[in-house]
Amino acid sequence: MIKITVRQLEAFAAIARHSNLTDAASELSLTKGALSQALQQLEQRLSTPLFDRVHPRLKLNSEGLALQPLVEEALSRLGDIEAHFDPEHIHAGQLRLGASQTIGNYLLPRLIADCSREGRLIPDIRITNTHNLCELLQAFEIDLALIEGESHLPELITEEWLEDEMLVVAAPDHPLCKQDEIHAEALAGQIWILREAHSGSREQFDRQLRPLFSHCGQIVQLNTLEAVMLTVEQGVGLSFISHLAAADRIREGKLRALPITRHFPRKLRLVWHSKKFHSAALKSFLQMCRGFGGGAE
Repeated sequence: MIKITVRQLEAFAAIARHSNLTDAASELSLTKGALSQALQQLEQRLSTPLFDRVHPRLKLNSEGLALQPLVEEALSRLGDIEAHFDPEHIHAGQLRLGASQTIGNYLLPRLIADCSREGRLIPDIRITNTHNLCELLQAFEIDLALIEGESHLPELITEEWLEDEMLVVAAPDHPLCKQDEIHAEALAGQIWILREAHSGSREQFDRQLRPLFSHCGQIVQLNTLEAVMLTVEQGVGLSFISHLAAADRIREGKLRALPITRHFPRKLRLVWHSKKFHSAALKSFLQMCRGFGGGAE
């Protein structure tokens, strides 16, 4: 009978996520020697290598890729067992959560507050763009992502979550703000302050807005929403951003939503890997998200 230890499974899972011994050892508070030994023992027990050694990285081979979701599930189930017998931590079990920037900055703080009030364990959180989040899900580095773009990876399951709307915004003294109604062609030749490629809002610009006018002026690319909005406030150009992100600045008069003759709705989404085991912590957080009003329009 093959005897596999929890330590060996934890070592494999950490190395699979980080693709190197240094970061994996740091996550588990082990020495690299102890971590390497645990992996070697697991590979010996299974009589197969699980990684290709491409110095300085360890890349999952086909056997490792097949094993990864099974190990992630086994570790999640162990967490559920611990949680079941710990009455003070009903929702115990660490959840690794990812969020795109609009959600991370403008919705996630409210979700975290709800977690705290209900006695749930606050998740580990990574905020980055939609493309990066989907890659993290694919590699089982996070358990769940809250995104504003679209997933293009077949391994991932997507659930529509909240409604939002994209707005064309400008500084209040921009010439276009004097008009009562603006057709899309009036946006031709304007300077645009936009997020980086693969971000949710940039995908929306490229898909929904850019095809509506004949030519685009200069694009200034920034990688945070705050930088985008502050630059627009200075009168440098226009942007195409979420109502959720711009609402406070519009109320304060720092930005103006241009009266474009059409609307640009979009969906915020919950995404997870199709082979991801839904632990008690993940089920609980998904249930909370599904009951969350959010305030997006």
